[in-house]
Amino acid sequence: MAMNIGLEHAGLAARDPGCLKSWYAAVLGASVVFENGQTPISCLLALPGGGWIEIYPASHAVAETGYNRVAGWRHLAFRVDSIEAAREVLATRGVEFSEAIKPAGGGGRVLFFRDPEGNLLHLVEREPGQSLPQIRGKALANS
Repeated sequence: MAMNIGLEHAGLAARDPGCLKSWYAAVLGASVVFENGQTPISCLLALPGGGWIEIYPASHAVAETGYNRVAGWRHLAFRVDSIEAAREVLATRGVEFSEAIKPAGGGGRVLFFRDPEGNLLHLVEREPGQSLPQIRGKALANS
């Protein structure tokens, strides 16, 4: 039996959930769709282009959250139509980029940056209409 499965949201354990909630709203344009009303908060944010991020309090933290080669989930990628336009908007909102735009695995381009807690994020630009199922079978470069 086939199963129709998709990604519903990504969870982000935060040292300061309120700070990250504000940053994702102000910088990425996310809107709060749920907040538990407790201190520290837990919340669910909707991204303008689709997808949700759940932010909740961390019980403890690792020293380095943004190193892309440590086991486990290491980065969150945001699809954009124009990487240059997105870079310009994010730069006006205080984002600093850790490296230059570079080729993406499977085609397109990527640009890395971090949130205030050091979590690794990146923009992904692909050809209009290109989706990951279309690049299946191609060797994906490590990002």
